[in-house]
Amino acid sequence: MSTSGQPQFRYTQTPSKVIHLRNLPWECGEEELVELCQPFGKVINTKCNVGANKNQAFVEFAELSQAISMVSYYASSSEPAQIRGKTVYIQYSNRHEIVHNKSPGDVPGNVLLVTMEGVEAGDVSIDVIHLVFSAFGFVHKIATFEKAAGFQALIQFSDVETASAARAQLDGRSIPRYLLPEHVKSCNLRITYSAHTDLNIKFQSHRSRDYTNPYLPVNPTAIEGINQPALGPDGKKTEPESNVLLASIENMQYAVTVDALHTVFSAFGPVQKIAIFEKNGGTQALIQYPDITTAAVAKEALEGHCIYDGGYCKLHLSYSRHTDLNIKAYSDKSRDYTVPDPSLLAAQPTSGHPAGPPVWQNPAMSAATSAQSPMPGGQVPSWDQTMHARPGFVSASGSFPGQNFAPSSYPQYSAAAMPVGSSPMPQTGQISPNAASMRMPLVNPGGASLPGQPPYYGH
Repeated sequence: MSTSGQPQFRYTQTPSKVIHLRNLPWECGEEELVELCQPFGKVINTKCNVGANKNQAFVEFAELSQAISMVSYYASSSEPAQIRGKTVYIQYSNRHEIVHNKSPGDVPGNVLLVTMEGVEAGDVSIDVIHLVFSAFGFVHKIATFEKAAGFQALIQFSDVETASAARAQLDGRSIPRYLLPEHVKSCNLRITYSAHTDLNIKFQSHRSRDYTNPYLPVNPTAIEGINQPALGPDGKKTEPESNVLLASIENMQYAVTVDALHTVFSAFGPVQKIAIFEKNGGTQALIQYPDITTAAVAKEALEGHCIYDGGYCKLHLSYSRHTDLNIKAYSDKSRDYTVPDPSLLAAQPTSGHPAGPPVWQNPAMSAATSAQSPMPGGQVPSWDQTMHARPGFVSASGSFPGQNFAPSSYPQYSAAAMPVGSSPMPQTGQISPNAASMRMPLVNPGGASLPGQPPYYGH
């Protein structure tokens, strides 16, 4: 019996060559266990740091009699077994030998789990990974992903021997520096075996490849070069270009409507779709152009500039991951200019805002507008430079003469009371007095202000 009154072993247990030790000091090592047990016989195997608290162990003797001798000695001794002055409780184990179960990472297989240290996802392309590992044999499949351990990849070889050779040569090594981007200093490889034997690759993409199936479909949203970060001349990541711009609007002193955004962004090319939304307490908008080139020109010209004079409604532009916006409603928050008949979209008027000022009209152009195809309610007509030579613009309530549809009943923001120049054509009639301090930009294609208009792009 121990001094604490707790038995050091169980008398009813069947003797075994393996003894179980409990209440061991923290991180008790194999040397300490052998030192305690060796006086009773030859220790052929140990297993340390067992249990949730890592304070248990197993010791296996060469002969059953040696284990019985140790257990019997401490069962009858007044001095308990101790390690580092801590009482150790001893009993027979219900196992007859110690078996060290290897973790999945130690069991050889044909699939390797590779952890790339010092890099982020996208720093090492799947083509570089294939180039490095195919030096040891045919690579069947590769799948990359991100885990808590970092950027990882599963690499499937045809057999265990090829995978073992690659692991033996590459584990702990670095990918050659000339294969890495300039901003990446090193990429160390940590390689273990995976429990997988055959990877299930559904798409060819920048994240996964199946080199045994050339007919596998290509994921259109994840092919190389779309989601893969591009690198600039300085080796740093550059923003992948898109035909859709994401506009974040700060210093919102005045409301920004779809028509206002259309006026600003259509100066650089045809705008196909616009969607305005709120995110993280701020106002953002998506503006879709027909091609990347037009979007890039607009982004470069408008970045950091303001919609209204005085530094109001400043634009911060970036490329969106979207390529085609899904506009389902014709409203003051979304517009699809590729749909000729807005009635094809569900109307979603926003209540709670008073109606905007009257729509202006050039009487001299009444006949021309009646001959043209009607414009959807609330949509701004395209700018015609020849109209600026015609005098006599006056304010008129109601709709355009000759329109064969009812005027738009959708209310507008009262705060954006159509500032001077907010339409693509000059406005000389009566406007709201509150709009005197606001000026919407009138911009010719290329960025030049229209004749007689104040300069655009307030900083």
